[in-house]
Amino acid sequence: MSPTAVRRAIAGTAVAATVLSLAACGSDSSEAEASGSGETQTVTVGTLRGQPHFYAPFLYEENAVDGVEFEVVTLDSTPALTDAVSSGTVDFAITGITATISGISQDRDLTIVASAADGGSGFIGGDDIDTVADLAGKKVGYIQGSAPEVAMRLILAENDVDPSSLELVAVPPPEMASAFNSGSIDAFFGTEIAVSLATAAGGHAITDPYDTPIGKVNIGLVTTGSLVEDDPELVQKVVDTHAATTAYMTDNIDEWLPEMVQEFGGDQAVLESALENFWLRADLNEEYQGQVEALAGAMVELGLIDTAPTADDLVDASFAPEA
Repeated sequence: MSPTAVRRAIAGTAVAATVLSLAACGSDSSEAEASGSGETQTVTVGTLRGQPHFYAPFLYEENAVDGVEFEVVTLDSTPALTDAVSSGTVDFAITGITATISGISQDRDLTIVASAADGGSGFIGGDDIDTVADLAGKKVGYIQGSAPEVAMRLILAENDVDPSSLELVAVPPPEMASAFNSGSIDAFFGTEIAVSLATAAGGHAITDPYDTPIGKVNIGLVTTGSLVEDDPELVQKVVDTHAATTAYMTDNIDEWLPEMVQEFGGDQAVLESALENFWLRADLNEEYQGQVEALAGAMVELGLIDTAPTADDLVDASFAPEA
């Protein structure tokens, strides 16, 4: 079976069945296969389906380092992905940094071993909203507990706009664009592909969504500290595969994006627009680590977590490539 056929077979498997079948063969299966010298190790990787910045695991098999193969598990949210890593249902996941920080603040065994994609956010308004100050009295959609919410609140504070002067409306990401386009909300701070859909329908950027201390931080490759300690060689192979895959994706959108659309559906033109608002990467440079730490600190200030993990608590940069 070709790598593409393998990926499609995996993607088509029901999520619940996949998770149940792989739960018994997550980290334990990798360690078991690793015990035989020279044997191929099977690694389970969690991700979201149908989103271009989460698509890398479906291409790992084609860029895999010798001695490792991959099975992909799709879940419905980044909190579910971090839960799957910490519980051992999957070995690694491409997941949200905010969800990872939340998990680590609750003493879950999680660590970021590579970045995955930056950006993907937008602060979008209608015709009567040109500046952040114009948001007063408006209905503003946001994703509760997310990095965009943190950025939104930082931007409001920077512009001396009291959040209580807005009507803040928590909107699930899949419903954000339709809520804006229907007029249910006047503006939103959300993520792709809602940003591109709303922009195509006439919305426009109110301000730079990345002009805060947290920068463009979005998603990363996450595993457990236990796996890092028990099998650092495997972690390095996975990170090397991830780095090769993100490099390929950056340079060959015209090759893999049509394949993703064929597998999961979607409007290719909208997805191409969304990709212009993403920066695929694998490194964990000092600036990135500082932004992750700033995100944790802002989450404490906003009451999303009780204590802020430090960069050393959040990131193990020893496996990632240099920028």
